[in-house]
Amino acid sequence: MTNQNVVVSDPKSGVAVIKVAVPEPELFPHAVLPAGAAGSFISIPRPCRINALFESMRDSSPTRRSSESDDANKSWILSHPSAISMFDDIVNSSKGKKIAMFLDYDGTLSPIVEDPDKAFMAPEMRDVVRNVSKYFPTAIVSGRCRAKVYNFVKLSQLYYAGSHGMDIKGPTKGNLKGNQAVLCQPAREFLPMIEEVYKVLLEKTKSVPGAKVENNKFCLSVHYRCVEEKRWDELGEMVKSVIKEYPELRLSQGRKVLEIRPTIKWDKGKALEFLLEALGFANSNDVLPVYIGDDRTDEDAFKVLRERGQGFGILVSKAPKETDASYSLKDPSEVMYFLKRLVEWKARSSCK
Repeated sequence: MTNQNVVVSDPKSGVAVIKVAVPEPELFPHAVLPAGAAGSFISIPRPCRINALFESMRDSSPTRRSSESDDANKSWILSHPSAISMFDDIVNSSKGKKIAMFLDYDGTLSPIVEDPDKAFMAPEMRDVVRNVSKYFPTAIVSGRCRAKVYNFVKLSQLYYAGSHGMDIKGPTKGNLKGNQAVLCQPAREFLPMIEEVYKVLLEKTKSVPGAKVENNKFCLSVHYRCVEEKRWDELGEMVKSVIKEYPELRLSQGRKVLEIRPTIKWDKGKALEFLLEALGFANSNDVLPVYIGDDRTDEDAFKVLRERGQGFGILVSKAPKETDASYSLKDPSEVMYFLKRLVEWKARSSCK
């Protein structure tokens, strides 16, 4: 019987190896072989292509980030100082201008939790946001369904931009031009497709314990926070296999979540620009937009502010990240403290 080469995976290292059959010495008398190798197999490591999506999924998990050196942390903080320590500089920049507040929800106003349906806002945070909206036009810009975000926040005087800004609605009264309600849904034609893909993904991902598919109306989220890491690759491939059948949709990532969105040129940055225009600040130098968020998708808004040379982006993160934000806050508790100070400062200045 002829021996054959076999390709297997080393269970300890995870590296693919080629097991090469070694012939009997009498057939190749001049061959130099390792001791005892005749008639057996030897292993030769072979480069293995790492699944790019899986690596990206690991990188997006804060728990998998390697610890940064103290020098690196200090360098990052110098470039993105705390919005609390720089509070006076921020409010001094607003002299003669109207501050407009834009806030992400998950990880900014509420903590990241295992079950996205339980990402409740603390009553104290709700009170703070309510007070912020008394002094400044305020919008919640989230990747979630707009209606679901509203049910979490429960403040009717705010503007809500759900589905990564693809579903925008504002109050009928307040700061809007002509007191007309804002309504912007640039991806409306994709609703039947999103619903179809949602049903397919629900069925496909049933076999992966912990996976949760969330319908955010104009986009979908596949959460893997409760999925064992060894099955992330499998889940990612499932999602990719579905999305490849829909070229009008694209796949991106957030914090332990895969996002499926229409390929239209619309994101949180576009939503920010739309809301500024709706508020009458499209080409105004009299506004200071402040956007606070923790996710990759918030970078589109940070980038818009940098390109406009107007306002500030504030990243919510405990670890250094590449970002277009100007300042940083560590977590929702620091966000609440910053917003409280902003309200207190405005209340004092209004009494002068």
